[in-house]
Amino acid sequence: MSGERDLATLLRGMRPQLNPGRYVYCTLPAKVPAGMRPVVTVAEPEGVTVVVTQDEADALGLRYDYVAAWITLQIHSALEAVGLTAAVAGRLAEQGISCNVVAGFHHDHLFVAADDADRAVLALEQLSADSADSSSSA
Repeated sequence: MSGERDLATLLRGMRPQLNPGRYVYCTLPAKVPAGMRPVVTVAEPEGVTVVVTQDEADALGLRYDYVAAWITLQIHSALEAVGLTAAVAGRLAEQGISCNVVAGFHHDHLFVAADDADRAVLALEQLSADSADSSSSA
């Protein structure tokens, strides 16, 4: 099942969803320990980065500096789609909101500062509405 590639369609249908909880970025010197349930894992030469719930990081005694909210764009975006990340990050940047984007096979996931979560969702909903308005007037 291939995802959507058309940027206008992606923006109109992205339906940002704020996932419950708070998430943190942690780095580990080696592989992910058995039993850990990260929502994101990235292997880098310096170590393994994991994004886990803040509760799990606290329970495991892991250090972190950044506490984030997790927003999922509900549209199935193709990995080859061009411009979605730029459009989303650009709109959030206009609002002074930093954004860390992770692409899954089916959806794009955004991690924004926890305190900015509601403003980020509102900005993304407005981007989607603006895209729908511009396509209906075209």
